[in-house]
Amino acid sequence: MEPKTRAGYAGSGSGAITPDGCAVEVYTRLPVWDEPDIITAAVPAGAHILELGSGVGRITHPLLERGFTVTAVDESPEMLERVRGAQTVCGPIEELDLGETFDVVLLGSFLVHTGDAEVRRGLLRTCARHAAADGCVLIQREGPTAHTDVPRERVDPSGLTLRILSSEPVGDGVHSVRAEYEFPDGVWTQTFRSRPLSTEEFEEALAGAGLRVDAYLTGDHTWVRAVPSAWKPA
Repeated sequence: MEPKTRAGYAGSGSGAITPDGCAVEVYTRLPVWDEPDIITAAVPAGAHILELGSGVGRITHPLLERGFTVTAVDESPEMLERVRGAQTVCGPIEELDLGETFDVVLLGSFLVHTGDAEVRRGLLRTCARHAAADGCVLIQREGPTAHTDVPRERVDPSGLTLRILSSEPVGDGVHSVRAEYEFPDGVWTQTFRSRPLSTEEFEEALAGAGLRVDAYLTGDHTWVRAVPSAWKPA
């Protein structure tokens, strides 16, 4: 029996669907874009990375190939059973407490934009709790036109056409976003909740968890390196 999706989240298509509407089959097919390059350039070689929301290992596996050690966390056992070569932990990210710290904590997949503000606070507290005193947290943010350049599509050489079909306000600053993943042999959809965050709102959220921005890693500010507020360079 598949887990129930959360209120406001839904997914369609063949195979298992996670509580936030992700189709496991889609994530096994998604190509790797520039995420491993961005991460590698921002952290020490050979770092131990805690990857929050690893899914099937789309980013985990390239990081392992580059010599990093990875502990992969996801709430979906169907996702985690596809991960190879990393220690895996199954459970909600916002409740995670492993009792250890890491060189790097990675919060990708726009998870910081979850529609539930309390969950976001939990995610960032988890990041801060697991970052070493001299470590860092890498966070992936939505682009500035994520909710205005709609509908839009991205056609990838792998055969995927990714469409953002709609982004509709549903109250309290939250949008309901509908995405479609089309491959030559099938179509999957996902509906999820996203809360746009201005740079000021994002930095305030970091501060509330005891973190601060160390650097914006990309020109569009979608990738951020944060550090514990008390951290100072050597």
